[in-house]
Amino acid sequence: MLINFFFTLRAAKLKVSVKEYLMLLEAVQAGVIDGEAGPTVDDFYYLARTSLVKDESQFDKFDKAFAAYFKGVELLADFTKDIPLEWLKKKLELELTPEERALVEKMGWDELMETLKKRFEEQKERHEGGNKMIGTGGTSPFGAYGYNPQGIRIGQDKSRNKSAVKVWDQRQFKDYDDNLELGTRNIKVALRRLRRFAREGAADELDLDDTIRSTAANAGWLDLKMVPERHNKVKVLLLMDVGGTMDEHIHRVEEVFSAAKAEFKHLEFYYFHNCVYDYMWKNNRRRYSEKFSTWDILRKYNKDYKLIFVGDATMSPYEILQPGGSVEYNNEEAGAEWLQRLTNAFPKYAWINPEPQGVWGYRQSIAIVQQLMNHRMFPLTLQGLEGAMRLLSK
Repeated sequence: MLINFFFTLRAAKLKVSVKEYLMLLEAVQAGVIDGEAGPTVDDFYYLARTSLVKDESQFDKFDKAFAAYFKGVELLADFTKDIPLEWLKKKLELELTPEERALVEKMGWDELMETLKKRFEEQKERHEGGNKMIGTGGTSPFGAYGYNPQGIRIGQDKSRNKSAVKVWDQRQFKDYDDNLELGTRNIKVALRRLRRFAREGAADELDLDDTIRSTAANAGWLDLKMVPERHNKVKVLLLMDVGGTMDEHIHRVEEVFSAAKAEFKHLEFYYFHNCVYDYMWKNNRRRYSEKFSTWDILRKYNKDYKLIFVGDATMSPYEILQPGGSVEYNNEEAGAEWLQRLTNAFPKYAWINPEPQGVWGYRQSIAIVQQLMNHRMFPLTLQGLEGAMRLLSK
């Protein structure tokens, strides 16, 4: 029955063996996932992933193949959350003209947070449309699939207007694939401007010129001369924005990530979302359980590291300037404080932005980040990468 599922996984370049596939079938037949209410798609997903995937780095490929094969299968919704999901079911997406958008007023930070508390106390049922309550398709600053210049997004699968101040959901982000086969070598060539070679380690590489010279001086008796292998001694600390508006740039950032891992022997990387705060992470699936304190990162790496940010810098200005401004939790210190600490700790730094340079002037948050980076922001283009590498190599 699941033979086509097996072929779908193989087509996604997952190394799934027949033995593992048969083991999955045996587990299903044995009723491993039979609960009181019967098996669910979620139950089968976890069983299949446990049985068939041997490496966590392949989880993303498995997720895509699973979604492609089981597309359209209904999942059992959990309506036990603090905000009832039936209030937020998508029925329509509000589209307004520029003139209508100009009429929708936005609240300040304190007013927005205080108003949200009041709405939780007042609201007893689902709302659709309107400009006040938590709902869908209206101009309220709380809810999904509507429009407000800035608000709190609740129950929406992805960003639409890129203007949310906070996001109610606990979202799952995917790691960037560092094994991506690049379609062009141009990115690698641009990154090579930052290389600085030195011979380090054990003497295990033949020095042909010195061997010939020594052999000739030794009356023809072979005298082998060895030297340490040449390595790129440049150290890079790569901090990458992930999730939200960065989903539009996944492929290009993966290209940069792949090229960087190939070119720099001393590469350390971490993820953040929108702006750097008091912690970062290395694995997006374990981002809540395996956090790395930004203070510890500042202490761990010395100023010899070149600091490279990769992100679109597209967010609410509150996320950069306001304590508690993170869309996901109440950070004690503003993101601007952490960006300044990082740039002070690593004197050679640059920000690579995948957003087209033509839109930078229309995004207030990009202008703020540019100022914090002392205008060391470069577009994710061949010319932009070459400019960033030249700056970092000085």
